[in-house]
Amino acid sequence: MVYLTGDTHAVFDRIGDFSEKGRRHREDIRIILGDTGINYFLGSKAVAIKEHLSELPVTFFCIHGNHEQRPFAIKTHREKLWSGAVAYVEDAYPSILFAKDGEIYDFDGKKAIAIGGAYSVDKFYRQKKGYAWYDNEQPSASIKKYVEEQLDRAEWKIDYVLSYTLPLKYEPVDKYLPFIDQVHGVGPPQDHI
Repeated sequence: MVYLTGDTHAVFDRIGDFSEKGRRHREDIRIILGDTGINYFLGSKAVAIKEHLSELPVTFFCIHGNHEQRPFAIKTHREKLWSGAVAYVEDAYPSILFAKDGEIYDFDGKKAIAIGGAYSVDKFYRQKKGYAWYDNEQPSASIKKYVEEQLDRAEWKIDYVLSYTLPLKYEPVDKYLPFIDQVHGVGPPQDHI
């Protein structure tokens, strides 16, 4: 079975609870659509998170969000063929995989392309507070080109798009934080910090 969620931000209680309520198997796939929190801390906290997740009886497949480092930039990750495409994995945690942008994965005969990344409207706030911010949060020009090449090869016949960001026409402007300038990326005014 394939299950989807998103924005776990290193809090996996709901996934653990879900896994305990029913019989789950390592063959079950839990797709996390961005901001997993797994590659945010990049230190001992990341190791603790990965060890915890490795104990759960599912396979994790993670799409890159904006509040985490891209897996190709982490030296311990290597490429692996998985579900008909390339994914990133660490040998110590084989049940935690990260999508490579533009790869087309096979899930029970359905094609799913992964397109990760997003713009952080809170970039300046994060930097001011000393929180992690990664300059490769958004897809580079070469990543975008690769995605389009893969779509061309598939004749744009894809069943699912696994992404952290919605198409622009679905932009949730009603959910914007009023103190952050969405157009210019300017953080909150001084009195909001």
